[in-house]
Amino acid sequence: MTNPILTDWNTPFQIAPFDAISDSDFAPALDSALEQHRAEIAAIAENPEPASFANTVEALEAAGEALDKVLSVFFTVAGADSNPDREALQREFSPRLAAHFSDISSNKALFRRVADLWARKDELALTPEQARVLMLTHRGLVRAGAALEGDADTRMKEIKSRLATLGTEFTQNLLADEREWYMELSEADLDGLPKFAVDAARAAGREKGVDGPIVTLSRSIIVPFLQFSPRRDLRERAYEAWAARGANGGATDNRDIAAEILALRQERAALLGYDSFADYKLETEMARTPDRVRDLLMAVWEPAKARADADAEVLSQMMHNDGINGALEPWDWRYYAERRRKAEHDLDEAALKPYLQLDRMIDAAFSCANRLFGLEFRAVNLPLYHPDCRAWEVTREGEHVALFIGDYFARGSKRSGAWCSAMRSQARFPREQAPIVINVCNFAKGEPALLSYDDARTLFHEFGHALHQMLSDVTYESISGTSVARDFVELPSQLYEHWLEVPEVLREFAVHAETGEPMPAEMLDKVLGAATFDMGFQTVEYVASALVDLAFHEGDAPADPMARQAEILQDLGIPHAIRMRHATPHFAHVFAGDGYSSGYYSYMWSEVMDADAFAAFEEAGGAFDPERAQALEEHILSAGGSQEPDVLYTAFRGRLPEVGALLKGRGLAA
Repeated sequence: MTNPILTDWNTPFQIAPFDAISDSDFAPALDSALEQHRAEIAAIAENPEPASFANTVEALEAAGEALDKVLSVFFTVAGADSNPDREALQREFSPRLAAHFSDISSNKALFRRVADLWARKDELALTPEQARVLMLTHRGLVRAGAALEGDADTRMKEIKSRLATLGTEFTQNLLADEREWYMELSEADLDGLPKFAVDAARAAGREKGVDGPIVTLSRSIIVPFLQFSPRRDLRERAYEAWAARGANGGATDNRDIAAEILALRQERAALLGYDSFADYKLETEMARTPDRVRDLLMAVWEPAKARADADAEVLSQMMHNDGINGALEPWDWRYYAERRRKAEHDLDEAALKPYLQLDRMIDAAFSCANRLFGLEFRAVNLPLYHPDCRAWEVTREGEHVALFIGDYFARGSKRSGAWCSAMRSQARFPREQAPIVINVCNFAKGEPALLSYDDARTLFHEFGHALHQMLSDVTYESISGTSVARDFVELPSQLYEHWLEVPEVLREFAVHAETGEPMPAEMLDKVLGAATFDMGFQTVEYVASALVDLAFHEGDAPADPMARQAEILQDLGIPHAIRMRHATPHFAHVFAGDGYSSGYYSYMWSEVMDADAFAAFEEAGGAFDPERAQALEEHILSAGGSQEPDVLYTAFRGRLPEVGALLKGRGLAA
């Protein structure tokens, strides 16, 4: 019987035939695809002809098509719709894939061909894009350990395999903790909660098969509970469960895993000749060095901490006025901050939320993309991997641009957070291919589904990543879309958030779910006026996480990461009632894989650019200035990784940004 994953996908937009694929197809498909890829690599490495760009680098670009198909389908469902079979497959696949790619990077014959081309690069008459791909190919092999010999080469393979296994375990432990914990609520426990929070709690209960409302560890459910519940005891119970993810003892505890990951990363960097893993990791980023990262984070930390300390005094007094003695605790902050926001800005999240319908916010994101880049979106009915998913064909002037898939609702089978991925990236070699892009979020279900303002920002953020994929216009897939430096990849996503705050966008799309009336001008003014409210808290919890990540990777790996985390936070003087946004045992950005290791700072690095980049629109003709939109597409969104990030940004803006734009945007400037 033919494996549907490996057949030609004669489907609309050549999307995976999800309705024909079963979990039993994945293992044999991977076996076949790995064998095929090994043969392709061997043919390139053992080619008797002298190395050329075409028979070596372009051949590498063209290899692995079957493997890409298998992995695009599998990791899509493993992250967004997991089950025990898929989790078992992921545990099996991770070390095999690590070994496979390690074998490629340590293939000496292949490396000799690439190194030969690199040595002769000035003689090859390459296009700028080809020269860039050659440089990245050579650099990637060197950084992966291709130049290592003997015991060092063997040990590098062992490290990569073990790290792949540990990253998978970390992710699955976290998912298990998030999936299994919930707190049942009585009808009396719902007092004080707005209707949208009650509806979400009841929907979560139905999903879990519980007869009544519950609080889960989904951010879209637990954060509103912490904001609105007057029951301090229940807030404490829920918050501590949220904070303890990955640190509950037993089979799902991530603390020893984190320690081993850090030790292996340090050893990996040492094998490659670096003083620390942070030195290794940051070498290819815009920041370049740990010192530059620390300088940025500390420039923001001091004003953010000062703001948070001042806010803590106000919130503590509010709590004491309620007759509660003692210190303000982490489970108190959101509750009193929400009350303060309502009092000072007369902005009630419960009153605001009916104006932020999910469908209307999707329309808003699409409308902005149409006005900026001429994109049009047409809903299409396709068999996808889960009934919650929706799809749109993206066109421009009648020409197909991309397929966009949205998977917006929280469920127990989906890992937490929000992300964008491409099942297929744009490329023109070895053939023309249009991107298939997915946004995955974790919003609470409802009739209709309503978003918080933070949820709406998340939707725009992830759609900014999607635009980076959709508008890519390069030849080679390895530099397509979001294949850029980690501290540059968040620029398009964070920049796109700004269009949510454009008054004319909110006036058009923020309409009441029941009455259909647009958001009142007075409320709109309050929303925009409160944009930097509680920014001390938000900035402190983020920067604390980024500084812990950096410190973990700067020197010797800590034997006890939790003790080291506590030491770092104490030295920073973090306010008592604020904790890291992601404590070590559930810091998936850093420990589920290498992506954001030593790189969690990159959101803030990109924010320096996004604040400055949106200012370029404001200084021109406004948020929809056509010349600025064209420059943004030409120099950033379509360019992928075809040039260094600082070159691309300078081409767009005329100069590099400074941290002052970020402090002003966050309301933290002196």
